[in-house]
Amino acid sequence: MNTHKHHHESNRLITSAQATLHCLVGCVIGEVTGLMIGVSLGFTVWQTILLATFLAYISGFTLGLVPVMKREHVSFIQALKMIWIGEAISIGVMEIAMNLVDYYAGGMQAGTIFSAVFWYGIALAIPAGFLAAWPVNWWLLSRNMKKCH
Repeated sequence: MNTHKHHHESNRLITSAQATLHCLVGCVIGEVTGLMIGVSLGFTVWQTILLATFLAYISGFTLGLVPVMKREHVSFIQALKMIWIGEAISIGVMEIAMNLVDYYAGGMQAGTIFSAVFWYGIALAIPAGFLAAWPVNWWLLSRNMKKCH
């Protein structure tokens, strides 16, 4: 019995890592796009954060919705009802971590996207987002609040 419990926990860790990685891909697409636009257009830090977060939610939800719609043969609205809470929480945690790390690394204050500090901030923010969201996704999966894509 104990071996079965250990195997189940191990599977949940792997599944939650995979779900977090999938979520990270969506977030990074939107986050980096938003940062590049914000820095290139000279937005304030808060404008850049808002744009990057908005785009991260759009791309993250899109990468979550499309597989569920295809696999479950459901409409956009049905798929959204299935995944919204898990995605909203996971992306939110990921975005908080990524934006904090990028801000403190100086990436979003870089004068240009061609600056090394801009990419340094992103390079630090991506693993921070993963590490912050992984335990959250583990918890969401264990409570059946998140669907795997």
